[in-house]
Parts: sequence; C-alpha cells; structure tokens
Amino acid sequence: MFWKRKKENTPILSDYSVLGVDLHSHLLPGLDDGARTMEDSLQIIAGLQSLGYRKIITTPHNQADFYVNSPEKIRASLETVRKALKENQIDIEIEAASEYYFDYDFLHKIQKKELLTFGNNYVLFELSPTLPPVNFESIVFELQVAGYRPVLAHPERYGYFHGPGKYRELTEKGILLQVNISSLSSHIASNIRNAAIKIVQENLASFAGSDTHNMANISIMKDLLSSPHVYRLLDSGVLMNAGL
Repeated sequence: MFWKRKKENTPILSDYSVLGVDLHSHLLPGLDDGARTMEDSLQIIAGLQSLGYRKIITTPHNQADFYVNSPEKIRASLETVRKALKENQIDIEIEAASEYYFDYDFLHKIQKKELLTFGNNYVLFELSPTLPPVNFESIVFELQVAGYRPVLAHPERYGYFHGPGKYRELTEKGILLQVNISSLSSHIASNIRNAAIKIVQENLASFAGSDTHNMANISIMKDLLSSPHVYRLLDSGVLMNAGL
C-alpha cells in the first residue's frame, strides 16, 4: 500500500492500488442511473484508473419494471465499452456483472440461473433502504442452493440492520458484505456513515466498492484517501477485491 503521513501522524493513502479491483459501479452507458453516454463512461473509467485501479467490475442495476437489463444486453454494452477503451488507448480491464434488486422477480432469475456473477460465482444484490425484505432468509437460501454466493451491496444503507449484532448475523448466514467507500465520507448522512464505520471497525466487509455513477463520485473517492476509516478498511487484511 502506498501511503504517507500527515503531520499528526495519520496515514494518507496515495491511491487505491492496494485494492486493485473496483467492485460495484454504473458505467455502461444508458443502462441505468449511471453513465449516460459513452463519453461519460470513458471519462469515469479513466478517473477510476487514475485512482490506482487496474480492473473494474461494473454492475448495472437490474430491477423488474424499471431497469430491465438482461445478461445479453449487459454483455453487448460491455463489448461496446471495451472497444471504445481500446480506441481511446485507456488500458484497463473491465468486466460486468449486475446489481440485482431484491424484488418479486429476483427469485425467478435465481431459479432460471440467469444471474450475472463475478469472481467465484458471487452475486451482488441490494435491498429497499426503508422496508425490510420479505422472505429474505428463504430467498438467500435459494441463492446458495443454486450455487451462488450472495454479496449484499452497501449494507450500511439499510436502517433495519443498524441494530447490535445485525451485520455479524448476516455474515454468519453466509452473506458477504460490500461496503461503499464513499459511505465513509463526512458528507454522508450520519446514520449511514456510522454504520459503515461500524462494519469497518468489526472487520465485517469482504468487499469495498466505489458505487461510481459520475465524476462527482471520483472526487469523493479522491478526498477520502486521507480518511483514517478508509485506511483502516484497506489495511484490514480481510478484503477480497484483489483476488477478483
């Protein structure tokens, strides 16, 4: 890890090269609420590369009746982005999975085994930020029985998991946690930030992601290089990003 120290002896990261791989972003143009154009995609990807990433696993939203992104649609868009990166001499590896919303269609996708995965058959999914999911444990079990390894996106956002021991209970059920680095920013709502700090302090995060949608996210990530909480997260020894 490349870092220096501020005068008060607090470590400052130079970049995110210790992670190497960014998991969770929205960079395929026009598929969701992330990059709108190919120009947007290339600019954001170059921004992530400047932060020290050598590989990106981008994860467009997948939500019934809203972001209907089939595996074929995502793969086709990925190939278009790869071609544009080559033409613009941006030398970075990019793959695509998806961020699945825990909705009525999620179980159907599991049963049809049409989920896009990353790494060792990991599946990234998200929940409603306000309403506890119905049949949560049974559907997670269906994921696992189907051979998938569930990864919960930004668990710090779900207020119903903020109680004592809730995050550890999730990990004991075989659910891996993917914390957003940006959730450690002082500009984030305090309840979300405090939950993210708690996850970091208890070494419960298996993955860290940028959840990048635009260049503003790149600026936040750059500012967070001086955060002691980000340093602790990246220095924890438990993150699995580098092996993806």
